[in-house]
Amino acid sequence: MTVADLMEDRVTLDGVLLKCNQDLNKSRNDLDCLNARIAVERLASQSEPAEEAKRAAEFERNREQLRQLQDKQRDEQQSKTKVDAYHLPLVPVDPPPPAANAPPDDTKPPALGRTNP
Repeated sequence: MTVADLMEDRVTLDGVLLKCNQDLNKSRNDLDCLNARIAVERLASQSEPAEEAKRAAEFERNREQLRQLQDKQRDEQQSKTKVDAYHLPLVPVDPPPPAANAPPDDTKPPALGRTNP
């Protein structure tokens, strides 16, 4: 059997490999066993790129999902308004005006920054 024949017929390939594995001394020089080993190596080398492409596609899919999740989280963080206490507008605090009916009270200490006349 040729290598191409064994690659096409997997059942025959398995049978030849089983026969070769039972009698290792005889199989080292047997042409069918050598062809079967070569066929297995070629089949493995063909399937490796397919598996690599599958893993790469899955990696890209997971990467895109992670990117979308991070974009969503970043958008949520930017949409939240943060209050910076150091940049808030100042609101002046004026003392309440004196009542019109109340007599002047000279017993209170003067307010800071004001002098009595």
